[in-house]
Formats: sequence, C-alpha cells, structure tokens
Amino acid sequence: MVSVSKKREYKDDYPDKTLYIPGPTEVPEDVIEAMTESTFGHRMDRMTDLYTTIVEDTKTFLGTDNDVIILTASGTEFWEATTLNLVDESMLVPTCGAFSERYANVAERLGKDVDRIEYEWGEAVKPEDVREALERSEKHYDMVGGVMNESSTGIRNPIEEIGDVIAEYPDTYFAVDAVSSLGGDYVDIDEHGIDVIFASTQKAFAMPPGLAVCVVSDEAYEREVEKEESSWYGGFRRCIDYYDRKGQTHSTPAIPIMLAYRKQMKRMLEETHGGRDQRHREMAEYTREWAREHFDLYPEEGYESQTVTCIENTRGIDVAETIETVSEAYDMVFSNGYGDIGEETFRIGHMGEHTVESIEALTDAIEDVADL
Repeated sequence: MVSVSKKREYKDDYPDKTLYIPGPTEVPEDVIEAMTESTFGHRMDRMTDLYTTIVEDTKTFLGTDNDVIILTASGTEFWEATTLNLVDESMLVPTCGAFSERYANVAERLGKDVDRIEYEWGEAVKPEDVREALERSEKHYDMVGGVMNESSTGIRNPIEEIGDVIAEYPDTYFAVDAVSSLGGDYVDIDEHGIDVIFASTQKAFAMPPGLAVCVVSDEAYEREVEKEESSWYGGFRRCIDYYDRKGQTHSTPAIPIMLAYRKQMKRMLEETHGGRDQRHREMAEYTREWAREHFDLYPEEGYESQTVTCIENTRGIDVAETIETVSEAYDMVFSNGYGDIGEETFRIGHMGEHTVESIEALTDAIEDVADL
C-alpha cells in the first residue's frame, strides 16, 4: 500500500485554543497537573488504591449498582466488545447518524448479522419502532445496539424509553454508546434496562483522551459467561473478575490518565450527577436559543442533544472560513458539520467544564466574524 501521509514535525510553539468541539474538550489545569506524578508499577498497592478509587467513585457518581470497567482505550473498544460479548448471531441497530451507522458496520465486520432501523440524519430513534422491529422479526436479536447522543447530527435519543421496551424481551440485551453524553446528561442506568453503557473520558467527563468507561449489568456479565466466544481485551468477565480479585486492571493501564481521572472525578462528585446535568442543560438551552435567533437547529425538535448543538447553516456562511477566522482571532475552536453535511451545518460542543458564560464568549466571536 502506498501512503500519502508524510511526516510533519511536531513543534513546541502551538498557540493554546479553547475547545468547543464535540470532543476532546477542555481539561482543568489541576487535572493536567495530576498526570505529572512519578511513575509507579501497575501491580503495586498504590495502583490498587488508585484503580479502586476511580471505579468506586464512578459508581457513586453515576448512581449505579452495576459493575464499572475503566479501560485504557477509546469508547470504540466497546463497540467491538459489546458485540463480541453479547451477540451470537443477530443484532438490531437503529441508525440515525454517523456513529450509530458505524456501530452497525463494526458488528458486520465482526461477522454478525445486523438489521437496521434506518432514520434520516437529524431524526431521532423512536421506541415504538424498536418495539415493532422486535415483535415482527422472525429472527432472535441477541442485542440492540444504540447511541444515546448522536453527535454527528445533534440528536439525543430517548434511550430510557427504548430501554424500557427492550426490558420486555429478557433474552435481548441493550448496549448504549454514550460516548459524547455520559457525565453531562443524566441517565438512570439501573432503572431502564440498560445492560451496558459506555463512554470516553475526553468528552463530558472533561478528562484527557485515553480511557473508556463501561457500566455492565449482572445480566450482561452472565450472558458473556455463557457464550463460547467473547472479547479478550474488553471481556466483561476478564475485566470484572480481575478487579474483584486484585482491585486492578488485567493489563498495563495508562496510569497518568487514571491519576487525572481521579482528580476530575472528585470534582464531578462534588458537583453531583444532577448538578452537572443542570449546568449542561443550561448551556444547551442558551446555545439553542442563539441558534434559533441567527440560524436554525438541525436535529428533530424535542430530541436535541444536551452536550453538542448541531446548527443548520441557513445563512449560507462559509463554515470552514468562519471556523478558521474565529480560531485565529479569538483562539477558540468549534466544529464544522460531520461528513456530507459539513457545510450545511456546524456544531458547538458545550460539555465538560464549560459554562453558559464561556459558551456566550464563543457565540459573540462567531457573531463578530460572520457579521451576524
């Protein structure tokens, strides 16, 4: 294979930019500083102290009695792991944007039989459609794979109601990609039949990239135990049993990022799950109001994301040029639309440690540059 990529030497003089993209997001200085602690062994007692702290603190923050896995990976790992751990043959994936489509594609790449409920980009998944698909299908679906927050389109799918439907089918498991929403959009995991929900640290958790967080129900764990084949690295049994025995990870983890995780999770506990939800709700409401005043919203009404707003470019501004000019003039970075809707839309990430005031600073900059 011929590569078109060439080395571009990394320099030491890049200007700092405030990130308003759908992730990674801004990381507090004390969290970055936490990564500079001296190195220690991943089989030392100090590692047990660190890993048990972040696992149990995460359970407390999320208000779950389920098991928690924190793995050195991105959330993408659990697209593969949930499929390998829970699916023998067939699964159902409602697709409504780039990341739900990718979940389905990954499962097919792993040799699974995947049926889709296909929605237009900008539309949300409807619980009644999931029910109809489960009732009408002649095949048994081992799992429904869903996306909570479709950041490509700014959709927040009603996973609670979808989970309630799937709970009526006890042999069908529900796995949720909450990569760009968990930690900034409240969900009662245990109440709504969600067997697995996973996220990445660089989004609403406001931590550095490099760790994936996965919450696993007892039923999902037992399902994997019964299967003949499952993921090695992301296997629920392997990860959870090692934690239960040793209080550590089964393989060498990214210790500096876990130190950062510990620091930031203490901040999240202090704010509380409900408090972070409220702050993110206020940021989302402000951003939507601004978007309606100057442009329009791309997602279906009533299903707008709480962590990223996808704005329809009704004024026909040059999105790429506006992003570049705002970056150069204000050292702020927001995002173009995703894929085929790159110039039709643009996206503002309001997640992590941002506030209404910091989001307002960005919208003021966009107004100035785009002459709104």
